[in-house]
Amino acid sequence: MSLLFALPETPSVPITGEEARFPVRRIFCVGRNYEAHARELGNKVDREAPIWFTKAPAALCHSGETIPYPPGTANCHYEMELVAAIGAPAFRVSPEEAMDVVLGYACGLDMTRRDLQNAAKDRGYPWDTGKDFENAAVIAPITRAAAFGPIAEQRITLSQNGAVKQDASLAEMTWPLPELIADLSRMYHLAPGDLIYTGTPAGVGAIAAGDLLEGAVEGLEPVRLTISAAE
Repeated sequence: MSLLFALPETPSVPITGEEARFPVRRIFCVGRNYEAHARELGNKVDREAPIWFTKAPAALCHSGETIPYPPGTANCHYEMELVAAIGAPAFRVSPEEAMDVVLGYACGLDMTRRDLQNAAKDRGYPWDTGKDFENAAVIAPITRAAAFGPIAEQRITLSQNGAVKQDASLAEMTWPLPELIADLSRMYHLAPGDLIYTGTPAGVGAIAAGDLLEGAVEGLEPVRLTISAAE
């Protein structure tokens, strides 16, 4: 079989201390997973089921990069998140089994074209243009789960040009990671290469050209992103 043209190589993420990289198959994201963040945007927390959306692997962006201000928006926001990297198959697993499939964790930024997202929400449309775009899934190197330890009350923070904007505990997640994985595995055959962005705490805000974003989760390599002028 011949192809009309070649596609880019499979996106991948470094693993701390290892030569091999983590190839990215799919990117799942959960919305409104911190109650204070849901409230700051005027949303109610849905405690019946997590709210899922996806980003294409082409949206992946590595920590340390400089990216242009995203096109098509006048109100792009940062959202600091813990990212879980799946390293084993999972289908219809229980919360008690879920953590066995986690290879590791990383700091990530779920960049959001808030004006486009809000317009879509007002019309009852999908969030795709607000969430899935180039450089919208920023990620730092992955730390193996055994080196990170259990998710507990680690701080998750983000600073913009040195000023702290987000500061919370991972314990504040409405849906803890075992429940997220179990829920997602009811609808998908999860597999090695899948990433799960687990939601953002309160304090999200707009970015501008010249900004430096620095995000951290205790025990993980930080994520950094610089914003340059729009193309």
